[in-house]
Amino acid sequence: MGQTIFIPRELDANEPRVAASPDTVKRLAGLGFNVIVESGAGTASRIPDEEFGKAGAVVGEAADVAKADVVLKVRRPDEAELKAYRPGTAVIAIMDPYGNDAAVDALARAGATAFSMEFMPRITRAQSMDVLSSQANLAGYQAVIDAAAEYDRALPMMMTAAGTVPAAKAFIMGVGVAGLQAIATARRLGAVVTATDVRPAAKEQVASLGAKFLAVEDEEFKAAETAGGYAKEMSKEYQAKQAALTAEHIAKQDIVITTALIPGRPAPKLVSAAMVASMKPGSVIVDLAVERGGNVEGAVPGQVVTTASGVKIIGHLNVPGRVAASASLLYARNLFAFLETLVDKTTKTLAINRDDDLVKATMLTDGGQVVHPAFIGKPAVMIASAEPAKPAAGEKPAAPKKAATSRKLAAPRSLANKPKGIA
Repeated sequence: MGQTIFIPRELDANEPRVAASPDTVKRLAGLGFNVIVESGAGTASRIPDEEFGKAGAVVGEAADVAKADVVLKVRRPDEAELKAYRPGTAVIAIMDPYGNDAAVDALARAGATAFSMEFMPRITRAQSMDVLSSQANLAGYQAVIDAAAEYDRALPMMMTAAGTVPAAKAFIMGVGVAGLQAIATARRLGAVVTATDVRPAAKEQVASLGAKFLAVEDEEFKAAETAGGYAKEMSKEYQAKQAALTAEHIAKQDIVITTALIPGRPAPKLVSAAMVASMKPGSVIVDLAVERGGNVEGAVPGQVVTTASGVKIIGHLNVPGRVAASASLLYARNLFAFLETLVDKTTKTLAINRDDDLVKATMLTDGGQVVHPAFIGKPAVMIASAEPAKPAAGEKPAAPKKAATSRKLAAPRSLANKPKGIA
């Protein structure tokens, strides 16, 4: 009898995604696993129980987690959930460990072998496992859709017998996965797009999508990218120069989308209240970093705020979850690609090689201990972000692909101090 994989229904009211799809259930069964999916787990992602059943899963209940050797989740299990887990259970999810030391300790106390998918190294071998890229790509797309829904005018230029409707001007702050997809989507909808980032490589990426690049291109700018392809945190002097440049530009924009996140720190403030006030009434700002403190002054998590000057600031939570059906399919494939590397194809059982680069980068707890070097003895901080692991020794970071509507892009990196994040 094979080992068991359990896919639970996510308990967070703001989490509609699920960690499996009918396709990945078939593949998991092909690896030799028995798959149990909790009833209702896929409902919010348009996957009824019957589809999982047809794919070979047993539709069960929450208590079935006690039978599991592996649990696949979207979000980290809480202490109440962990009480039902067997010691030694492998748990693979987006663990969001920064600033959540008590939750990480709870995973260790439960004896879980926990893997944090956000820590997947940026190497060629792991491209298909990169959950941040797959989810940020959809967040960038949805940000433009949300902005267009709140904007009370057409985005493309329209020339009619009654006159011409000018194209909307969109400014994307941060040219990472979400930023590049936002550029592509806004361009497809007919907007005139500009974008900014501190990484020199971003300039070519922006141009390849037909947008204009805006940045302070001094000597610090030329050295603003790490060997792993992430943006460095810029000096206060550079940030001031960049802010002055963008402040003048923002005043002329109809739509602004911000995507800046710093691993392990609050999101940097990029758009001040004065910048917001300088925009025309009816303009729209989308803050994709609102869950980490926000890039925009005045953004409120989970709300669309209209300022006194008539500018709308969108602060939707879990933006990838707003396109849950698509996000779940991609996330499930990410998890399967990683789990497949942990399976012995001969015995068809879980065989975790703790010397493997992917395992070392992502393993958070094991054998009742916190084992990730970033969290051993680390005091709690009020941050909840994902710090990427360094590329494996001897292996180059995965080269970013050319921008496209469905492309897999380089990880979220943007602006004066944004190495990586959901956006």
